[in-house]
Parts: sequence; C-alpha cells; structure tokens
Amino acid sequence: MTTHEPTDPSRPAVVLVGGVGAIALGVDVGRHALAQARARGMATHQVNQAATLAATPELADLADRSWPVDFMTPGDSAAWAKESAARGQRIDVVIGVREFAQEATAEVAAAAGAPGNPPDVVRTVRNKDLCRAALAAKGFRQPGFRLCADAAEAADFVAATTGPWVVKPRDQMGSKGVTKVEDLAALAPAVAALGSDEPFLVEEFVSGQEYSVEGVFLGGRPHVLAVTEKQLMEPLFVEVGHVLPAPLPEAVTEEFATAVTAALEALGLGFGVFHVELWHTAGGVVLGEVHVRNGGDWIHLLLQHAIPGFELFGTVYDDALGNPVDVAALTPTRGAAVRFLTPPAGVLERIEGWDEVLAHPAVLRASLGVEPGAVIPPVTESYDRVGEIVVGADTPEQASALARELADSVTFVVRSAR
Repeated sequence: MTTHEPTDPSRPAVVLVGGVGAIALGVDVGRHALAQARARGMATHQVNQAATLAATPELADLADRSWPVDFMTPGDSAAWAKESAARGQRIDVVIGVREFAQEATAEVAAAAGAPGNPPDVVRTVRNKDLCRAALAAKGFRQPGFRLCADAAEAADFVAATTGPWVVKPRDQMGSKGVTKVEDLAALAPAVAALGSDEPFLVEEFVSGQEYSVEGVFLGGRPHVLAVTEKQLMEPLFVEVGHVLPAPLPEAVTEEFATAVTAALEALGLGFGVFHVELWHTAGGVVLGEVHVRNGGDWIHLLLQHAIPGFELFGTVYDDALGNPVDVAALTPTRGAAVRFLTPPAGVLERIEGWDEVLAHPAVLRASLGVEPGAVIPPVTESYDRVGEIVVGADTPEQASALARELADSVTFVVRSAR
C-alpha cells in the first residue's frame, strides 16, 4: 500500500530504508525488523524500488506504509525523508538491512534528524579500500592492499609483495568475484573473472581462521553479542557454514570484542547493528570488512536461538526510544549453526533424504532452491548455494556437528549437463 497521508503522530515510527531484496533471506530479515517494531506499537514504513516492492508482498501486511523510492539513486531517499517531515510524518528510527542501502539509510536519518551513523563514515566503510586505509591509519592491523584500475596495476602490487593474494570487487558482497591467487600466472584470470571495468582490490592473503563479530550499539557504544565461526570453501571463499557462538576460549572472544569495539569507535560509528569480519592469526587480530547491518546467511536466526528471547532489531528500537534494555540478558546460552548445500554441478535428477531433514526436531529452518530438472552451476559465489539447514542445540559444538550431519545426509543425484 502506498499513501501520502502521515500515520498517527502519537506513535513513534520506524523506516526500513531499501526494504528487502526479493529472496527468502531478505524477506525473513525484513519480517523480523517490521514485526519487532509493530510489537512495540511503532508505525512501520518501508521505502524500496517499486519493482522490488511489487515482488515482496509478504511485507505489505507488516508495513503501515510502503513508498516507491530508489535507494540506489543518490539523494532520492534523503529527499523523501525531508518531504515526509514537511508533511508531518514522524521518523524516529531508521534502519537498513541491505548492504547497498546503508548510505541511503544514513542519509535518511540525517535528513530526518533521527539517530544514525554519519553518512560520510558509512561511505567509508562501504568501500573496502577506504575502510582498510582508515583502520590502518588508526593503528589497526590490516592486510596490505591496493586499489587497482587494471591487471597491470595488480601485477605491480603482486610483484612488490609476498603472496598469496586475494582479488575482490571494491564493494560487492556474498563472495562475488573473490578469488585467492597463488602466483602471478593466476592473477589475470582472477581479474578477468571480476567481469567489470570498475576498480578492484588486490590484497595480501591473511593466514588464519576467519570469524565475524555480531553486535548492536547501545547508548552510542558497540555491544558485542557473539562471535561467529565461518566455514569457508577455498579458493573462492564462499561461506558454507556458520557456528554461533564460535567455540573459542573466553580470552580469545574477549580479544575479538576489544578489537572490534575499538575499531567501530575509531571509525565514528554509533548506531544500529554491526557485523565485523576478522582473522585470528599467530600475530593477533587482523580486521576484515566492517558492516553497519546485520550479518547475512541466517545469522539473525542463529542469534535468536543462541540468546533466548532476543530480538535483534527490537533491541535497537528500545535503545533509540529510551526503553530499558537488559544488557545482562544479551549473552548466548545455547548454540546454533547453519550449513549450506553445495551439490556438484550438473542436471539435478532427484534429491534423497530431504524429508528426513525437514522432520528433524532441531531444525529451525531448511529450504531448497532447486528441484529435479534444474541445472546446478559450479559454486563460485554465495548465490550458487542451493539451500540451507539451520539448527539449534544446547551447545555450539552440538549444533555444528548436527548441521554438518544433516547436510551430509542429503544426496543430490546429478548428471552431466552436456
């Protein structure tokens, strides 16, 4: 529904900038974000591209107002916020759950005078090279990197540094275009695989286990909720599983929390949700990408199970509205895990064992995106994964083992596509 009438001015209002994408994960995150606002008596608004609004009717019942605004067009979202304020529309909280909507989210908050992160800071963290440079300038360990315009510049960087290296787009997500390069001969194919003439990054490969840190800002300060263990597929770094909380010694978890908290404050971030990637190396923590949004890959469901009664977005609303937040309760007491399904490439003939997965009592969510007759592509990015199994358990170790066991129990019978 689209309308130009303001909602009841006595009700605080939340705006979901950029809405959600027309995929199951995005719709589920958006559903949580809007439902948790409605549970607090808030008016709910979503602004999104018109075509995507039409493709995501699942959110229509949860949004009091839906507005066709292109968050990808610079200035449009801020202009909408100013026009809405002039009509008397309240905007108390502004959130964005999509990576490419983060700059627009910050601009809407600034235009509406609502709590938010500075737009210039969000632009910095959205560009991997700018964020790396900003963190390095403030003394945080970062891999060596170079923003390159072409393969020749990439070759110059490779020749002057010690490999392996990683080639990646400047501002993509989902492991799209990310390739590990072992030597100079492999560099040109990795650059070609980017499929774009845009500048790209080449950085030194960090040898160490990769994790992410999930959290919220409370009172303008970062509060770490949990560390997530990443399970990766090399050389493309596609994530095939997550475990939350990561089964780590308490001292290591505290080391991660200290590093991430300091980095977020040094960057000038102070509102909403954060998801920060890092490596645990022999020399200490090396920070990776910084995101001012929730983690993808169903991490919001892992948090919800691991911290009983927890509401990720509801906690942000409570903090912004001055409602009490029980910080002591924001600690994982259970474990959760997700495992993604990555069958071999080919034509899918049948799937065996899936009904047993759906019937398992520990499964929080399980879905498949393919059916017999589909052509399964080689896995080169997150969007090539064909399904997921999310489980909850008493401990993270139990959850991890069960997720892997259930994923391994599913058999995809495929034949060559040729």
